[in-house]
Amino acid sequence: MKTLKFKSNLSKQVLDGSKTTTWRLYDDKDLSVGDELSLVISETQKEFARARVTAVDENTLGKLSPNDWEGHEKFSSTQRMYETYKHYYNRTVNEKTIVKIIKFRLLT
Repeated sequence: MKTLKFKSNLSKQVLDGSKTTTWRLYDDKDLSVGDELSLVISETQKEFARARVTAVDENTLGKLSPNDWEGHEKFSSTQRMYETYKHYYNRTVNEKTIVKIIKFRLLT
């Protein structure tokens, strides 16, 4: 089973249903629609839920569509978004950075 890690504050949004989309940069997991996922809190490595991938798409951070944002946490500015992902991945992030948009639903 494939694993996706989330910061603890984001795991709460997943569990309350407000977060149904995650963006991954430099992704090598080869996720496909229908894949079952173990969702893990990155700080503790503990599973907090299981989910199924419902859609996978790619775009650049500079060309995200309203659909790409649906079910994803918002940022106060584009610059803040780039800084957040630079912190997560420890790499340069800008409008040309490719992002994998993964939509999922929790399994009961």
